[in-house]
Amino acid sequence: MKTNAIILSGPKNLSLGQLSLTPPGLADVVVQIAYSGISTGTEKLFWSGTMPPFPGMGYPLVPGYEAAGEVVEAGPESGFRVGEHVFVPGANCFEATEAGPMRGLFGAASQMLVTPGARVTRIDRALGAEGALLALAATARHALAGFDRALPDLIVGHGVLGRLLARLTVAAGALPPTVWETDLARHAGAEGYQVVLPETDPRRDYAAIYDASGAADLLNSLIGRIKKGGEVVLAGFYTAPISFAFPPAFMKEARFRIAAEWAADDMVATRQLVESGALSLAGLVTHTRAAAGAAEAYETAFTDPNCLKMILDWKGHA
Repeated sequence: MKTNAIILSGPKNLSLGQLSLTPPGLADVVVQIAYSGISTGTEKLFWSGTMPPFPGMGYPLVPGYEAAGEVVEAGPESGFRVGEHVFVPGANCFEATEAGPMRGLFGAASQMLVTPGARVTRIDRALGAEGALLALAATARHALAGFDRALPDLIVGHGVLGRLLARLTVAAGALPPTVWETDLARHAGAEGYQVVLPETDPRRDYAAIYDASGAADLLNSLIGRIKKGGEVVLAGFYTAPISFAFPPAFMKEARFRIAAEWAADDMVATRQLVESGALSLAGLVTHTRAAAGAAEAYETAFTDPNCLKMILDWKGHA
């Protein structure tokens, strides 16, 4: 079985090529992908060649961890049926090529995927391209630690992750958070909360600041904005070493937490929030391109500040 897939052969060396898929097993599903998302976090680091050493990394690879599509084959032990619509968080299902192993890191940017049924999540077909956002929404939910910790009263960054953090905070019934964003073009789209320039915000008594910007040099300024005993949550991915001046953090008795990727219970809870209407994914996908234009799509996703989320459309691709 062969598939068209995005192949990243090295930094900024991206193309659409054909790969062979590993045969499906009894517990596997074969999914025909309709939409896959482009991550401006970790995926951008692989594309630009700035990803720090990471287990399993290397080129060539099939990028992406956000895909939605239809089950076209289902093993008898997969727990799925043909025709069901699912979210796929990537797959390591590509046969080696003449150039060597094809790493599936994270392996979602492909027209067809083979993966264990235990790894995919049923979703409503009506979500369309927004179905590919489920992993990012679950990551935001994970950063909030299941609502059992202090919800953010300040969020730094109004990209997709920052917007999802804000929407989840509002959905949890907390007071609407303040969101910092330095790009005025990204101030639009707030739903029930306020987006401001950092320099216009006088508050210095925030209980919980969630950073979704990925900027490693912000920590000292964020420490200056928390109340005593306040928490700073690092929800982005940081390539530069993170450091801070100890005396201000000491005086504030500051607490720090790092939020990693989503877990299975986050995915379950997030899907329920979306299906119930408590969490909207609307307005987050700003750009869509046919998979045939992948090289331009990745360039736009990573360099155009007006692009919140780029989606590749695999429907009809030969």
